Amino acid sequence: MDVVNVRYIVEDVGASIEFYTRHLGFTVVMDAAPGFAALSRGALRLLVNAAHGSGGASRVMPDGRVPTPGGWNRIQLTVTDLDGDVARLRGAGVRFRNDIVVGRGGSQILLEDPAGNLVELFQPA
Repeated sequence: MDVVNVRYIVEDVGASIEFYTRHLGFTVVMDAAPGFAALSRGALRLLVNAAHGSGGASRVMPDGRVPTPGGWNRIQLTVTDLDGDVARLRGAGVRFRNDIVVGRGGSQILLEDPAGNLVELFQPA
């Protein structure tokens, strides 16, 4: 199985490690907090970089923009019990952007990590 890397810019690497391991089943591959961590879940390796760190991912762009967390791009995690997972996560105080949406392909909901980056939980129809 090939590993897929996704990088998120975050405000607090330690908070991100806690969030993804505690709530979403990730394991720590490398903890170089406060600037960086690599987490994994199956074939997904999530790289979290501090927004104001010293690594390349947080450097100012030539036009002056700086990498910031948040937005609408997201990773999608497939689940088998969306209602149960949402209830568990709400009980733990996790922030959601919406309620469960049902479509032709299945059901989904968007939650935010501590920096405001999105994670989509998806249950196929």
